[in-house]
Amino acid sequence: MIVPLNHILLLSGLLFSLGLFCTLARRNLIMMLLGIEIMLNAAAVAFVGASLHWQQMEGQAIVIFILAVAATEVSIGLAAVLVVYRRTDSVDPAMDAVLWEKGGPR
Repeated sequence: MIVPLNHILLLSGLLFSLGLFCTLARRNLIMMLLGIEIMLNAAAVAFVGASLHWQQMEGQAIVIFILAVAATEVSIGLAAVLVVYRRTDSVDPAMDAVLWEKGGPR
């Protein structure tokens, strides 16, 4: 293995931290979905690095499932964003919460 496992895990941790920051700090639903996607990809990098380190294929098989979950999350998440945008003319998650507290849009 050319790259040490420590470096791969460090990269994965940094990517996960960036995704977590993007998810928690942004007030835009699209950016929040992007942060979740980055966190899933960070987990995939860690699985691939570990599977290469120990020469086991299970980690790479799990990555295929992670990619399937990420693709599903993107499609359902973007559909939800479109619904929120059509109802509120904004992609701010606070706007949708305010509308639901008032009984929803009419």
